[in-house]
Amino acid sequence: MSEKKIVYSNKNYLNYVKKLDPPTKHFKNCLAAFGVGGLICSVGQFFRYMLEYAGLSGDELAGAVSVLLIFCGCLLTGLGVYDRIGRYAGAGSIVPITGFANSVTSPAIEFRTEGYVFGTAAKMFIVAGPIIVFGVFSGVIVGIIYCLI
Repeated sequence: MSEKKIVYSNKNYLNYVKKLDPPTKHFKNCLAAFGVGGLICSVGQFFRYMLEYAGLSGDELAGAVSVLLIFCGCLLTGLGVYDRIGRYAGAGSIVPITGFANSVTSPAIEFRTEGYVFGTAAKMFIVAGPIIVFGVFSGVIVGIIYCLI
């Protein structure tokens, strides 16, 4: 097949796809991501105020809020609600700490039929593993640089 026919068929195909593909609603998607991400952060702030009122402060307060948000993310993932939130909000549901909890919990739930060790435990960090490794590695590098300065 000649090069000219391939280029011509690719253009036809791209035009065909463009006609069938619905237009992306960028403003709506950005607004949904901003709204849901802000709502998740507002829930975290609410937890912070309530725990501060209960007497926690400093690192204990930050840790407790993080644990509560992770628990809520895992619970909503287990109930199947977080996936629907993610389909609506996109990156607005992925960026906060609850999105990280979702990325650990989803594979654990999906592969539970393969057993606790080879299913849940082995597959739990398929998505989140590289993030954890990169976070620890970059933390070590920053720590070394900080010690040298």
